[in-house]
Amino acid sequence: MRWLFACALVVVAAGSGGLVYLARGTTTKTPAQPRFTAAMTWKAGQKAAPDFALRDQNGKPISISSLRGHPVVVTFIDPVCRSLCPLEARVLTAATQKLPASQRPTIVAVSVNPPEDKAANFAADRVHWQLGSNWRWAVGTRAQLARVWRRYQVAVLATTKKINGIVLRSVVHTEASFIVDPSGFERAVYIYPFSGSDLAQNVRDVAKN
Repeated sequence: MRWLFACALVVVAAGSGGLVYLARGTTTKTPAQPRFTAAMTWKAGQKAAPDFALRDQNGKPISISSLRGHPVVVTFIDPVCRSLCPLEARVLTAATQKLPASQRPTIVAVSVNPPEDKAANFAADRVHWQLGSNWRWAVGTRAQLARVWRRYQVAVLATTKKINGIVLRSVVHTEASFIVDPSGFERAVYIYPFSGSDLAQNVRDVAKN
């Protein structure tokens, strides 16, 4: 069942932020408790990960095809988020840093807030979010990023409002992380909050295949 990009939008509040995902059908239910394991898994060779051609935080090209031969975690992050994104980033880094170097994935963070894709923000995130050396941002124009969001079935809702003459921008999005195996196929998707140990085990399994 394709439950991420269809017709019903569900917002699940979590702490001071929220999870957004798209579900098929006209009726949806909010789960009583968060799911800490993978929300969906696929067999090897079943579902190719959508490729893209973006740039990382250092201006170098980044794509799924260029990372073949090693596992990859594709996630979607707002670089100036102060709610869920930092928490998810720390879980991803902590979980993957415990893996042997041969199994450690590259974490590709596709930006969901292109106006804030600035070197200063990326540098601050690396320090305050405790990002590992295997973390790379994927940035581009809004049109380029929007194509990636759609292909991964990730919802991104940006709103602006003016308070006392100051324009405030808010971004709510799907807190999704996809495990991509060394052959470039999606193997699992996690919706935050999730268990770092479960994700690490899944990465370990696909790295061996």
